[in-house]
Amino acid sequence: MSRKPNIKIGVSGSAINNCAPGAYKKATEIGRAIARNGAVCVTGDTTGVPLYAARGSHRAGGITVGVSPAHSQEDHERHYHLPLNDMDLVIYTGFAYSGRNLLFIRACDAVIFICGRIGTLNEFTIAFEDKKPIGILTKTGGIIEEIEQILEVSHRGRRKIVFDENPVKLVERLIDLVSEEHRHHYHSRQGE
Repeated sequence: MSRKPNIKIGVSGSAINNCAPGAYKKATEIGRAIARNGAVCVTGDTTGVPLYAARGSHRAGGITVGVSPAHSQEDHERHYHLPLNDMDLVIYTGFAYSGRNLLFIRACDAVIFICGRIGTLNEFTIAFEDKKPIGILTKTGGIIEEIEQILEVSHRGRRKIVFDENPVKLVERLIDLVSEEHRHHYHSRQGE
């Protein structure tokens, strides 16, 4: 496993199963691929897609970080009814879902989107506005299937967005984008 401990890949997606068949399996594969590439898997620490991605990463020996909407572990479990499984570190924001979404995306170097609903779309628009490298795991259902059209009607370009239906290839492409950004940033700072 090649270690890239400075690369944090977020995984965003539906907390409920409104996804295409096989989406949870692909989320698990995304998590495993993140771990095998030595990157950190960051999620919004919820059920569904994020849980499966964290599980895949954790069980492959990766580091997992959850960014919770709750203000404490008790709030996380009792009020939000969210799991703590497969997390190495949980950050309790106390900012509910909308505030958590911003902090979650800002904590990542890149974000992968799988399936999803309005919360996933909110996280996508934050990542897009922040010019983060974005990976779209296609053929997983939900709002993800509308991203192409959203990009077309918004007339804002595609920036650093990659689409792929293969979880392993998507992670590798995203890590390449982040690594290139890090090299560019390093060389830019060396010229100062």
